[in-house]
Amino acid sequence: MVNQYIYLHGFASSSNSAKARDIQERFAQIQTKLNIPDLNAGDFLRLTITRQINQVAAEFANNSLPITLIGSSLGGLTAAHLGQQYPQVQRLVLLAPAFGFLSHWLPKLGDEAVQRWQQEKYLMVHHYGEGRLLPLSYDFVTDADQYSEEKLQSPIPTLILHGKKDEVIPISASRDFVLLRPWVELVELESDHSLGNVMTEIWQAISLFCQLP
Repeated sequence: MVNQYIYLHGFASSSNSAKARDIQERFAQIQTKLNIPDLNAGDFLRLTITRQINQVAAEFANNSLPITLIGSSLGGLTAAHLGQQYPQVQRLVLLAPAFGFLSHWLPKLGDEAVQRWQQEKYLMVHHYGEGRLLPLSYDFVTDADQYSEEKLQSPIPTLILHGKKDEVIPISASRDFVLLRPWVELVELESDHSLGNVMTEIWQAISLFCQLP
C-alpha cells in the first residue's frame, strides 16, 4: 500500500532547513513525495505544540492512507504525540526528539528570564529559519507542559536516531524513553543535535526501517 510521508521540522527552524532539504532530495531520488509543512504557519509568536499537532493532523484528517511521520527535535516530539492520537500514523522516525524539552531548555534560559517571559508574555528567540530574533508567547510553555512522554504508550513501530554528543536534548532522554517501550529502536550516532555529519547514515536507517526502494 502507498504510504504518505510527512517531515516535521524542529523548533525555530523551517521547512527549508538543511536536514529537511537533504531528506526531501533523497525521497525525490526514489520518486517518493515527502510533504514538509511549515510549522511556523507565518505566526511564530503563537506557536504551540497543540497548534503543530492540529496543523499536521489537518493534512491527513480525510485520508485513509497509512502515514509515516519523520520528526526532528520538537517536530519529533510532535510526531510522537500525533502517533498517540491518530491511528493513521503507522510508523515514526524521530531525529533527536525533544523529550523533556522544557526541562532542558528553561534552565538554560535561567529563572529570571523565565519569570520575565511570564510577566511580559513574550520572549525574543533566535529563529534559525529566519536568521533573526522573533517573539514567542509564554503560551508556548503552558501548552508544552501537557505533552509529557508518559502519555506516549501506543506501540507504534518507532525508530529514534540521536547523537551521542547532543548539546540540546541529551541522548539520555531517548535512552530513558526506549527503556520501557520494546517497540522503539534507538540508534546512537556520533553527532550533535544538528546530526549534520551523519545524514547518509540517517538515510540508510530510514530506508531500512521504512522498507523504501
